[in-house]
Amino acid sequence: MIEQGTVPLDSYRLARHAVPLPCHICGEGNTHDAELCRRCCAPMALAHQAATQRTPPLMAATIGPSGVGKTVYLGMLIDMLSRQPERMQLLTRGAFSINLQQACASVLARGEFPTKTPTEPDRWNWVHCQLRSPRHRRTLELIMPDMAGEALLQEVDHPHTYEVIRSLLAKCAGVLLLIDAPRLQQSTLDQDYFTMKLLNYLLELDPHPRHGWSRRPVALVFTKADECENCFENPRAYAQAHAGGLWQLCRERFKQTEFFAAGVAGGCAWKLTRRGRMRVPLRIEPRGIVEPFEWLVEQLSKR
Repeated sequence: MIEQGTVPLDSYRLARHAVPLPCHICGEGNTHDAELCRRCCAPMALAHQAATQRTPPLMAATIGPSGVGKTVYLGMLIDMLSRQPERMQLLTRGAFSINLQQACASVLARGEFPTKTPTEPDRWNWVHCQLRSPRHRRTLELIMPDMAGEALLQEVDHPHTYEVIRSLLAKCAGVLLLIDAPRLQQSTLDQDYFTMKLLNYLLELDPHPRHGWSRRPVALVFTKADECENCFENPRAYAQAHAGGLWQLCRERFKQTEFFAAGVAGGCAWKLTRRGRMRVPLRIEPRGIVEPFEWLVEQLSKR
């Protein structure tokens, strides 16, 4: 026998889930409790955090060919800025924003380089951070993902293959474009070709003459520059000598570009493992990591 009683209905919960929450990257509507966007697989935590802020955060991307060192550079950059508040203070938002920093630091501490970023977007690391510079009163909210180089290549060659890449780069306020300096010095032209394809892809995404990609800041960073010291001495001259096509494209079609040189490992060696030869760092000596990012933030603050 069931006694009579009053049971309150949680109707407010049903109404909450009935209203779709747009993804901050692609705009696709998702349920309120979704972890990843059903269209682009970006973390829905970004949408929840952006909804609580008066000004939506800006987006910046670190792009480049596979194996150029995007994960190492981005992880080292976040780790350095989080420990140098006198230069530029970086505060992460959300637990997911610390995954890249933690993974990169732990792998380098073991004397190894991180493995390649998977091509599946749901396995990428995202960083949502707040930046405070001594030269600016206003804080800057920034979202940066660690995208796979192979996925970038597929999207450039076959547009709409990765909707998350297309949506993100269309909304980005600026990019850090990484280039493998030693491979350029060895006259390996694939680095020059791929970077030019990336830049042309950006121009096609937004060709507007005033606020399109031709007017957005692009920092070109030569990575692994510890293996070619002349790159540190004059990055612009290095680009002109070893990447003529890239140099000409930047000069003719982009209004805000600057060349930099960066290195994480002071020296590298080859280690024999069961899987074959593996390149490992002999010591960690970050150099030129923060300067490209500082320049990019300075340009974004002006805009």
